[in-house]
Parts: sequence; C-alpha cells; structure tokens
Amino acid sequence: MAADLRLENRLLKEESRYCSYGDTVHYLKKPKIFSACDGSFLYDYHGKSYLDLQMWYSAVNLGYKNKQVNEAVINQIERLPQLASQYLHREKIELAACISKQMQKSFKARGRVHFNVGGSQAIEDSIKLIRKITGRTQFFAFQGGYHGRTLGATEITSSYRYRKPYGHFSNRAQFIPYPYCFRCPYAKRFDSCKYYCVDQFERLFETEYNSVIDTKSGECEFVAFYIEPLQGTGGYIIPPPDYFKKIKKILDHFKIYLVDDEMQMGFYRTGKFWGLEHFGVKPDVLVFGKALTNGMNPLSGLWAKEELIKPESFGPGATHSTFSSNPIGTAAGLETMKLLRDKALPGRINSSGRKFVNMLKQLQKKYKEIGDVSGLGLAIRLEVCEKDGITPNRRLVDQIFHEGLKGNLEYKGEKYGLVLDVGGYYKNIFTLAPSFYITDEEIAMAHKFLDQLFLRFTKPKYKS
Repeated sequence: MAADLRLENRLLKEESRYCSYGDTVHYLKKPKIFSACDGSFLYDYHGKSYLDLQMWYSAVNLGYKNKQVNEAVINQIERLPQLASQYLHREKIELAACISKQMQKSFKARGRVHFNVGGSQAIEDSIKLIRKITGRTQFFAFQGGYHGRTLGATEITSSYRYRKPYGHFSNRAQFIPYPYCFRCPYAKRFDSCKYYCVDQFERLFETEYNSVIDTKSGECEFVAFYIEPLQGTGGYIIPPPDYFKKIKKILDHFKIYLVDDEMQMGFYRTGKFWGLEHFGVKPDVLVFGKALTNGMNPLSGLWAKEELIKPESFGPGATHSTFSSNPIGTAAGLETMKLLRDKALPGRINSSGRKFVNMLKQLQKKYKEIGDVSGLGLAIRLEVCEKDGITPNRRLVDQIFHEGLKGNLEYKGEKYGLVLDVGGYYKNIFTLAPSFYITDEEIAMAHKFLDQLFLRFTKPKYKS
C-alpha cells in the first residue's frame, strides 16, 4: 500500500509538469487517479471502491472488464490486431452488416455503415456526407446539444465557449430551442402549450425574411437538422412524446435531412436499441460510437440511407481515417452486438431504470433541492435546484460531485466513493448512466450514498 501511495504521488507530480490540462481533466483540485475497475466499480491506489454511475459517459454499458468483450479483443490481438483500412477483414464486414440489419429492424430502412474512431470524427463524416451529396452546407441543431469538439462538430454544438478560442465559424448552425419542458424556453406548460415550440419552428418557413427559405423557389438554405433523441451533455432531457413526429413532418416537407446523434443514447441506453425509436420517426443518417465497443477500443461510425451513401455517390476515399474500422475495435463491436441480442436485456434495463427513478423520487420527497427526476431506460436525470425547486443550484452539485470522490461514504460498515457526471445548461444536473448489469444492491448503495451527500450540504424535510 505504501508503494502504491508513493507511485500515486509521483504520478501526480509528473502529471502537473508534463500533461496538457486541456484534455478533460482537472475538474478536481487534486486529480483522481484510478488503478483498477470491475463491473460497476472503479478502484484507487488506496484500495477504495467507487460506485460509478456514469460509466465513462455511457461508453461502458456492459460493465467494466466485461469478460466476453475482453476475450474478443484478446483473441483479435493474437490473430489479426492491425490492418490498413484499404483492406478488408471479417469483423468489419460482419459488424457493418449487423448494424445495418438492426437499422432495418428498428426503422425499416436500408442503408450502409461507414466507420471512424471517435464520436466527433463520425459527426465530421456525416457533415461531409451531407455536404457532398447536396452541395449545401447549413444545418439546424438544438440549443443545449453537444456533438463534439472538432471544428466541424463544434459548428453544430451550441456552446459558444467551445468555439470562442478558434476563430470565426462561418458555417455555425442555427440553434433551435430544445423542448426542455421543466425549463420551457417559451415559459409554457406542457399540459396547455399544444407544442408551441413546434409552431415556432414552423413559423421560420413562413417568409423569406426569416432567413431560412426562398419562398419563390421553395428551396431551403438548411439541409439537415442534427438532433439527440435525449439531450446528453445538455442534461438527459426527454422530449415530449410527439415532438419529433411533428418536427419530422416539417423537415420532410422542406427536404431537410434528420441526422440522429445516438452517441450516448444508442445501444439500449434508453431501453430501446436506439433512443429515437421511442418517438416514432426514422432518421436519414444515424451516428453512433462510445458503447459500440463497451469502451474497449475507439470505434464509431454512421449509418446512412442507401440513396445518400451508395457507392456511386460516396465512393472510395470520400472520407477516411487511418484507424477507422480497426480490427480490435470491430472485434469488440461485434462481440458487444452479440451480447445485446440477449432478449432479457431490454426488460432488465427498463426494470432497473424504474427502480432507480423511484429511488430518486424518494429522495426528491425528502430534499427540496431536488427539482426534477426522470429517466428513460437507464438514462436518468436528477436536476438540483435551490429550495424553490426551480432555480438552478450549481454550487450544491459541485459540492456533491467533489464530496463523492473523497471516498468517505458509508455502506454496511465500509467506506466507498461515488462517481457522478454533471451536465445541463446550468451544470446543475447529475446525468446518470449506470451499467446495464447494475444490481438491486448497487441501486440501494446509490440511494444511501446520494442521501448521505445531500444530507451533508442541505437540511431534509424530514429525518429517515
């Protein structure tokens, strides 16, 4: 143990000297170093266990060190670990076929799969595809949406903070308010609004002076709408049930493609294979990644309808990456897809999600600061507010986030830590994405830990 602590101290000293602070770390005053993982848990150099409720931003859906996925990677390393993307290997072909067949099952649509290595890169490829096929460059996207940090992906990500240091973005998307009913941007109530937000979007097409359409020719300047079925970084916001159906009618009328970013919500995170399946519409392009390999190797991609991606239109080398469709990633992806065929899995995800949400609603009754709780499958949100139940409370979220990582939470006489993720427009939401195999006892642990954390910084309505 003493040797491990010396190692940790040495690593922290070297990290402060040699590592960039720009690659998403240093949210803590003292960065946390983890040394091991298993199932729903991470472990530090002190031997402390941390229950992880964000699973690498929904990349490790099947749990850390998943035996089947790990074995598939090991077998691929021993057989064909590397191959230039200009050549073919079995796993790439079978994985593309598997995803395409799933798209036929989910949306009754024929198409093809194009691979890359990361979420932003897959978004970039989708942008290139749309622009190449149509010759048009302007997109709609949502306020609160997040699609990545590369230059093209940043054009359709609403936060100005991501663009500000890098110059003028001439193709910046036009950002449309997301149907965030808890904080309606139009100050409406869902029980009486009659989808006012959809009406406002449709009004953009009424006159050419709204800078969207040439009313004489009927041609729209905007060629695609980038969406997330549930907003991820924006706070796991669930849209009203008919919202996307109504939006899709408008898009189809004006020949605007729907591009579905399933980076966080794909692969059963919401209880259905794709998050968009909950809302009764079909995408023209769907972008995926993260959980495709259970986090074991960077691999992402897009699926597009045949008319968009057929070889005559999008031929060899149309866009390319050295490591796209790498054999280790495709082997991991193929094994992940096999595991997702488990017919009991959707039921398990939805059952665990209901238990988790019910647990959070119990806490909501106890603490005035919990303003909103909701979830779809195991994509769950807990919005933290002031005592009025609506004003965002980032201070409390930061306190709970940092306290959870100190490793001093109690459960059955043992000390644990809690790994949370913070999202939302005001950084006041815990976005929870537990392992699909989270147990009832681990849900009970999460309840105990969150109760302890809120109790340390707030006064409950009543004592348990």
